[in-house]
Amino acid sequence: MIRVLDIAILGLLMERDHHGYEIRAQLRDRLGISANVSFGSIYPALARLERQGSVEAVATEPRLSSLSTGSLSGERATLRSRRTSSGLGRRGRKVYRITERGRREFVELLANPATLDDARSFSMRVALAKYLTPSLRVGLLERRRADLLERLGELRASVANAELDGYARSVMEHAARGVELDLAWIEGLLSSERSDNTPQQFVRDAK
Repeated sequence: MIRVLDIAILGLLMERDHHGYEIRAQLRDRLGISANVSFGSIYPALARLERQGSVEAVATEPRLSSLSTGSLSGERATLRSRRTSSGLGRRGRKVYRITERGRREFVELLANPATLDDARSFSMRVALAKYLTPSLRVGLLERRRADLLERLGELRASVANAELDGYARSVMEHAARGVELDLAWIEGLLSSERSDNTPQQFVRDAK
């Protein structure tokens, strides 16, 4: 999960600077991988990427102006309001930018098959694929197609198993149809790449 999170964070920072709260929101809204990704994961990842020179802190968001209420309870309420409005208190104000080293590392990780672990991370890679060269995109897609073909073969063998009852067989058939749909998607992307007809979503993202 660490490598996938690094890819996601660096990919978001390729577009513009972000603070931690924005990164978590973009993981959900842009890349669809927010499940089980907490601020307790994001901030250590950002700190690690900063230590290795892949990202740098470039600014902090301005603090809210002080508002004196004249009472201790009022001052406490103001402090709570400041923390709530910043999303994460002090930590949420630190803004990060990707470095040149981070840009190189991002492309290497995105194209590296050793960091590809499941369908969800593959979808994330496709969402960020505009940063890869055409040949790297084709390689990524072909590797995924090979994995899917192997999985489809396993599922079809399971469906043919005479020992399965009707319910178990229906589950295998359903899974096989899902893999077939994924294969059709991959074949469409490969066809677009090889015909130099960039998928429309890549065109929109690149603008």
